[in-house]
Amino acid sequence: MASGSRIETLPLSKDAKRVSLDTARKALGQIILGKDHQIGLALSCLLARGHLLIEDLPGLGKTMLAQALARVLGLSFRRIQFTSDLLPADIIGVSIFKQESGEFEFQPGPIFSQLILADEVNRATPKAQSALLEAMEEYQVSVDGNTRALPKPFFVVATQNPADQIGTFPLPESQLDRFLMRLEIGYPNAENERELLVGKDRRAMLEDVTATVAPDVLLKLQHAASGMHMSDPLVDYIQELVRFTRESPDIEIGLSPRGALALAAAAKAQAFVNNHAGVYPDDIQAVFAAVAGHRLKPAGNTSFRSAAELSQHVLDSVAIP
Repeated sequence: MASGSRIETLPLSKDAKRVSLDTARKALGQIILGKDHQIGLALSCLLARGHLLIEDLPGLGKTMLAQALARVLGLSFRRIQFTSDLLPADIIGVSIFKQESGEFEFQPGPIFSQLILADEVNRATPKAQSALLEAMEEYQVSVDGNTRALPKPFFVVATQNPADQIGTFPLPESQLDRFLMRLEIGYPNAENERELLVGKDRRAMLEDVTATVAPDVLLKLQHAASGMHMSDPLVDYIQELVRFTRESPDIEIGLSPRGALALAAAAKAQAFVNNHAGVYPDDIQAVFAAVAGHRLKPAGNTSFRSAAELSQHVLDSVAIP
């Protein structure tokens, strides 16, 4: 965590949960203007113990959102700039021979932090991208035959530019599936863009952000989010959504069991963030596109070409309980 941040460990009463989350959401909203929906989804993703992929054009605040999340949540933070010459050892670390001891000593790489920003992840080659796979799935890395645990909590927030831009390498499906959610930030509206132009510099404001949650409290919040009640009809609703993605002629590849689990976990976290008594249909619908969009592959003859259109088609086709 950068110097100047102050972490206040809050008691985990019900009111304290609301204070910590609401304060975090408000602080993030002051940095990333007019994107409360995306901020809520990002918090839900982290509370569901998931990794977040932010895909959009350069300059829309992807990196800023990741940095703000680390500060507000009180997490140690490292940024890895993915480039075409990046090597797996640049991410994981390397063993160096020490003449004094006559032994190899492991030098940890930047991945040994609680929140990793994999900036422009699709500008690196598949070999470098694959260095994240074990870390994202198993929360550990293997180096020279030894397995090393990563800190808890551990999140990867990756940004990527649109695939049609020069110098990008598409993420393989296996890596896309490791991300619980994929978000797009989008352009600000006129009012918020004017505030960016005439208001205080957002990077300067970021330096003044204080942590509202400590890492140990965040782990407890994750546990509380996973315990949100989901009724049987809503479990049926998730199963129907998943079944439709597998049987629809508009979808070539539907949601896997891992995708179904991701949808349930994200819906519980969304309900927790929104202070609901349990999971509502609105919570499932709110996270569906972010969870399913990058996992669905449209059929070649479908008229639904974008992930957003395809996700909305699924929601429109399955009855709400």
